[in-house]
Amino acid sequence: MTDPATAREQAADETDATTETLPDVAPRLRELRRGRGLTLEAAAGRAGLSPAHLSRLETARRQPSLPMLLGLARVYGTTVSELLGEEPPERDPVIRAARAEPVEADGWTYRQAGSPTGRAMQPLRVTVPYGAQGDLVRVHPGEEWLHVLRGRLRLSLGDTVHVLDPGDSAHFDSMTPHRLAAAGPAGAELLFVHTLLTSPVGELCLPGGAHPR
Repeated sequence: MTDPATAREQAADETDATTETLPDVAPRLRELRRGRGLTLEAAAGRAGLSPAHLSRLETARRQPSLPMLLGLARVYGTTVSELLGEEPPERDPVIRAARAEPVEADGWTYRQAGSPTGRAMQPLRVTVPYGAQGDLVRVHPGEEWLHVLRGRLRLSLGDTVHVLDPGDSAHFDSMTPHRLAAAGPAGAELLFVHTLLTSPVGELCLPGGAHPR
């Protein structure tokens, strides 16, 4: 039985001669992978390719199809436009409070505190009601930083439980199983930042595809 990744690669190889030639992205693909600290095997696996095929893309022996570019852009935390070397639009560095529309997901309320796309980190202002999501264990690539603004927060990291008061912060590896919950009936509010570079889920906490972290 043919592996799905192999079938996709064979189909792409067969259409190489007929598809419009894309800009030479080989050096950019190699630079991004190395910059993310990923091996060929790790990057290829996340993008649904074989290491041999990704190697051919990085050495310009094959032109990537658009689906391949989409998959690799997702793995590397960037966009297809930036992969192709196009100039990204200038981003407004200031996020006005009036423009930070709240998004609710499973009881928590999220407000953007930074640019929602094209960045390596996603900053959010999060309201955590008492009793919401307290039993949800999270594990994903990247790292997280949080700072408690109001109320008390219970942070479980592996088998260790920490209670954070207003002004307290935490910074940890997201591959450590972790849980967040308000530690009192008044709930909690916090600033929260997590990385997107190596996460295969680029729309975490975003409107429209909102998964609560």
